Amino acid sequence: MDSPVIKEIKVKSVLSKSNLPVCEYSVNPYVGCTHGCKYCYASFMKRFTGHTEPWGTFLDIKVWPEIKNPQKYAGKELFIGSVTDPYLPQEEQCGRTRALLEQLQGSGAKLSIATKSDLILRDLDLIKTFPDARVSWSINTLDEAFKNDMDNAVSIERRLAAMEAFYRAGIRTTCFVSPIFPGITDIEAIIQRVKEQCNLIWLENLNLRGSYKAVIMEYIQKNHPWLLTLYQEIYNSGNRSYWEMLDIKLKAYADEIGLEYATNDDSIRRPFDAPPVIVNYFYHEQIKKSARKDGDKHA
Repeated sequence: MDSPVIKEIKVKSVLSKSNLPVCEYSVNPYVGCTHGCKYCYASFMKRFTGHTEPWGTFLDIKVWPEIKNPQKYAGKELFIGSVTDPYLPQEEQCGRTRALLEQLQGSGAKLSIATKSDLILRDLDLIKTFPDARVSWSINTLDEAFKNDMDNAVSIERRLAAMEAFYRAGIRTTCFVSPIFPGITDIEAIIQRVKEQCNLIWLENLNLRGSYKAVIMEYIQKNHPWLLTLYQEIYNSGNRSYWEMLDIKLKAYADEIGLEYATNDDSIRRPFDAPPVIVNYFYHEQIKKSARKDGDKHA
């Protein structure tokens, strides 16, 4: 992959009021992304950026005035990384996410951070000072070869090791099984791998739209041709029976291994050392529309 186009941009604030169902403020210290995920639903954000480069090949580093009154966010839910991973490799040098955490420290803000990286380990002690902090890692396969086909982020093993380190440090962790690729993602194997080192297991189905639909369909045709008919039924004909059957199967599996299974609700509060809850979060249209509104605010 060629070097990404990187520049600094000045913004009035790094925090935006959000319509997402999981937070009150959407926080993205960067615009664009360098993970280059082939399935990235956030790629539609490109049209708000003024960039002509393909999504995944540019990164804008946000520079904002220091947050003067962080206490105004006390008790508020802040989602860091709603569109762009806050721990991209460039964060190691730029430190914008670190700067954000330092400015918010002691504010009483409730943080949710989403990442595919283990660079977040650098900030573990800082994140631990926030009340009820939650960190999620995207893990939709245990197959490193498939992962490498799909993104340029760190290995699955490095993500799992970071998740375990946070969990052992007493910080609530989420395994975000997303996106689930029909016939490819072994959800049961992932659950078995993470159930002793996370508090929540989110399940989200692959949703194909826009320019990346053709990319994924071509990948399936070339690398998993025996699945092409299934993908055509789901993504060309709109047949949801695969997801309905998967929901039934996973609920039965959860019962079998003694884990709670819920739908579209991650608000369940349990003791930290309780077994994780598996949450089926198949509601992409709501995320898509809310993220688009957030994008309008960032424009």
